[in-house]
Amino acid sequence: MNIIICPGIHEPELTESFVSGWLDRRLEIFMASTPVNIFIYPGRDCLTLSAVNIVEFLGDRLKQRQKSPVMFISFSAGVVGAIVAASWWQHLGGNIKAFVAIDGWGVPLYGDFPIHRMSHNYFTHWSSSLLGSGQDNFYAEPAVDHLSMWRSPQSIQGWRLKSNQAPSCLSAAEFLHLLLKHYEEK
Repeated sequence: MNIIICPGIHEPELTESFVSGWLDRRLEIFMASTPVNIFIYPGRDCLTLSAVNIVEFLGDRLKQRQKSPVMFISFSAGVVGAIVAASWWQHLGGNIKAFVAIDGWGVPLYGDFPIHRMSHNYFTHWSSSLLGSGQDNFYAEPAVDHLSMWRSPQSIQGWRLKSNQAPSCLSAAEFLHLLLKHYEEK
């Protein structure tokens, strides 16, 4: 599995914090038994919005392995470029396993692949889902500020909302772990 992380418009240290908060011991154990490549798109400022640059970056990283599975994890303004890039990558023959939008408020999310939204509060979850979401989503409860979702997913508690199941309480990092495990098994 290949994971491409598409940050928003913020300091790079926040993305480093996201990765270290998400890559806890459980994920390291999982990755030891299942090969996972993590690529962090380095686009800054307006380049976070550029689907063309994201597709080019992904192509450079995967080289001749275009059909290998890819999971997108994007944040804030990075969701804009990432959703278009994911659709293009799939159109070019790539294999998109899933797309995760973290606080991509106001961004329409549609694609021929599974989509998940993660939000920093219930209002953002509810209002964003009007623009497309999948059957398995997360929102923080209690609500947190926007950047906290990216800075420290391991400490953000909330609710997993999955179709036909009762809501379950877990951290944002645990939600991402569950998604990764689910798509690795598919």
